[in-house]
Amino acid sequence: MVKATSDPKVDFVLNQIETMVGAEGGKLLDVDIQENSLSVKYVPGINEECPECVPSHEQVDIFLKTSLGIHAPHIKSVDVT
Repeated sequence: MVKATSDPKVDFVLNQIETMVGAEGGKLLDVDIQENSLSVKYVPGINEECPECVPSHEQVDIFLKTSLGIHAPHIKSVDVT
């Protein structure tokens, strides 16, 4: 389970994205929120039968930015490493 932040709207988005990446063995780690920016480390899973099913860093970045734009628009900067 992804580390909770002090912002329930951000937590909602992180939990949704972690559920998605977790289905392929991925994890969201080292979550840090500072005012209007969020940084998170994404560790992709491994799916030998369907490698294209594992979200890339770029996809996770897009998913986070899009979801945060809807649910937590006060977050203006997202960094996925």
